[in-house]
Amino acid sequence: MAEARWLDEHEDRVWLAYRDLRRELQAAFDRQLVRDAGLSAAEYALLAPLSEAADGVLRTRELGRAVGWERSRLSHQVNRMEKRGLVVREECPDDARGSMVRLTPAGRTAIESAAPGHVEVVRRYFFDPLSAEELDVLESVFGRMLARIELDRTTPTDSEQ
Repeated sequence: MAEARWLDEHEDRVWLAYRDLRRELQAAFDRQLVRDAGLSAAEYALLAPLSEAADGVLRTRELGRAVGWERSRLSHQVNRMEKRGLVVREECPDDARGSMVRLTPAGRTAIESAAPGHVEVVRRYFFDPLSAEELDVLESVFGRMLARIELDRTTPTDSEQ
């Protein structure tokens, strides 16, 4: 087993700042969603791609991919949202084993109520504090980090070969 590559003091400060930022951004998003539309972050996460889809409907599998959730989590969340009248499930016309998730009028109203405030919170806390040059740096850094994760996800490890 390889020896742990511990963080140095600078790396530790950056990591803790990122962790704290992520937590505080999520808390700000959560407060805004509840205040403006009575939505949870999970509900908003599913309503957003549905609201952008043609006719407000996506295959369940596509919706799961869009938000990066496993089938079980998605199924439980869709069940809760069905009970609130935000979405409905439908049979898939092309595949008897598949299902569709459709945005209801109440779901559309909720996402339309939440979206302006959500984008304002994103702008206020994520974009406004940064210069154009800093945004370029973040775009590059985030791209490299995501590419590394994707490479590791698609490259078999020694134990998988």
